[in-house]
Amino acid sequence: KIRSSSHRPSHPAQRTHSSTQTQTMSNSRQYWVYHERQDALLCGQHALNNLVQQNAFSPGSLADIAGQLDQMELNFMAQNDEGGTSSKDYLKRIAEGSGNVDESGNFSIEVLRSALLSRFDLELPNIQQKGVRDKVEITDIEGFICNRESHWFAIRKINDRFYNLNSTLERPEFISHFKLAAEMEALQNEGYSVFCVLNSLPPPCTSDAMMDLGLPQYWWKEEDLMSGKSNAMTRADDPWKDVGSGRRLDGNAGRGGNDTSQMSEDEMLQMALAASLEQPVPSMSDRAYALTDEPADGAPGAVKIQFRLPDGTRAVRRFSESDLVGVIYAFVASKCSKQSVELRAGFPPKDISSKKEATIADSKLAGEMIHGRYV
Repeated sequence: KIRSSSHRPSHPAQRTHSSTQTQTMSNSRQYWVYHERQDALLCGQHALNNLVQQNAFSPGSLADIAGQLDQMELNFMAQNDEGGTSSKDYLKRIAEGSGNVDESGNFSIEVLRSALLSRFDLELPNIQQKGVRDKVEITDIEGFICNRESHWFAIRKINDRFYNLNSTLERPEFISHFKLAAEMEALQNEGYSVFCVLNSLPPPCTSDAMMDLGLPQYWWKEEDLMSGKSNAMTRADDPWKDVGSGRRLDGNAGRGGNDTSQMSEDEMLQMALAASLEQPVPSMSDRAYALTDEPADGAPGAVKIQFRLPDGTRAVRRFSESDLVGVIYAFVASKCSKQSVELRAGFPPKDISSKKEATIADSKLAGEMIHGRYV
């Protein structure tokens, strides 16, 4: 049974104080709830974005992860001792196509797990997994992903309230703490698998800057949702959304824009100083790396790395384990006509750009398969 925590004060005065305190905290800032609606059969993508409360994942990025997982699975099968690429299992897997995304855009749980882990360093265990619920109440869990057959949806805690963010719903639906355990148990009785993120999800949206991470038509003002307004406001409808952006409420450019004709010298100086502070500062990761000579086969410290390049071709090259990861980028750049490339390695695949200044040995990339894609 899924247990729900209960923190009801026994004395009426305590209940009044608790209610007043909660209301005061709720009114101290404005919360917005992100709720993407169903598009084709991309509910897995919408479930992830609703869970993290931002438009973080696209169909293309999830398809890339699915392709990488498929390739890793095939590589593993090809290396077995029962026929390799000629085995019945391998040939059957090739004939079946992707095991991680179907033609309609439905992604596997492994794709969703890999996406969360590589982008946000978050685990997504099944709630029934041993040890997951040993030390935590159901109402202390920050978010859930529910799946039955080809449908996925998220439930997320925002401002200490839970919302059903099913992409087939017209708007987010509030779930009380009291009913959460019963809802989860009912879903599992209906055949749903329930996965969870215990903590460390991105914080709920309380600012314009955070709202820019999502699409405007999908942001709902929590205040309106909780008051039951039939015409609850979304960010796309908010008449105040352009305040401070140099645009008047009627949509025309205003004094806050780039028009300097009526500015004083002091105002223009302040604008120039602000603009200078916004200029990006080159980082060490932006510097060019020279491609070192390839060590001889069997040379001390020589390691092999396999590549799946952005154009689909494969390559194997030796490096010195003391080479910087930046040298790997130099090698890939020599094969990719100077186009910008993202490199990922490991399982699930993670972007390795932050390791450019580390050695190949320290980054544990020796013998790895590195996947590249154009960005």
